[in-house]
Amino acid sequence: MKVTETKLKGCFILEPTKFGDSRGYFFESFNENTFNELTGTKIRFVQDNQSYSTKGVLRGLHAQQGEYAQAKLVRVLEGTVIDVAVDVRVDSPTFGEHVAVELSEENNLQLFVPRGFLHGFVVVSDVATFFYKCDNFYNKESEYGVKFDDPSLGINWNIPKEELIVSDKDLVLSSFAEIFK
Repeated sequence: MKVTETKLKGCFILEPTKFGDSRGYFFESFNENTFNELTGTKIRFVQDNQSYSTKGVLRGLHAQQGEYAQAKLVRVLEGTVIDVAVDVRVDSPTFGEHVAVELSEENNLQLFVPRGFLHGFVVVSDVATFFYKCDNFYNKESEYGVKFDDPSLGINWNIPKEELIVSDKDLVLSSFAEIFK
């Protein structure tokens, strides 16, 4: 497995070693020991989630705070998404900055989003099945989010705004400045 740290400290792109032949392919998508050794972290995932969405569906930007903060390891089983992580660690030199990574069933890339980050993605293929591991359980009371189109973040979702499908809940999220005053 190849691991590359993004410009955001602790946020990694993982590329599995894929073995293929006439029957198809095989790769190890996660190994706790290998992951911890290559990233220098100590993580244990406790919950797996999966979503299915159609083109233009944007989910985010979300996080959980306090004792319920979550790190996530995300990947795409079918289709293609633009996956975004925003550093909201107030003491970080990259506070307010983001990375955007194309994840697809073809490239098999994964993005590790540490605690202290907002996360979201948009589907750019006809459909996408999105899968992610979390190191903490979901807790509705601790969740918060920032509007996907907050101009201070400058995220290019690669789909025109009028073609995006966004939940009512995500349309009324706060601005970055409202949360991080």
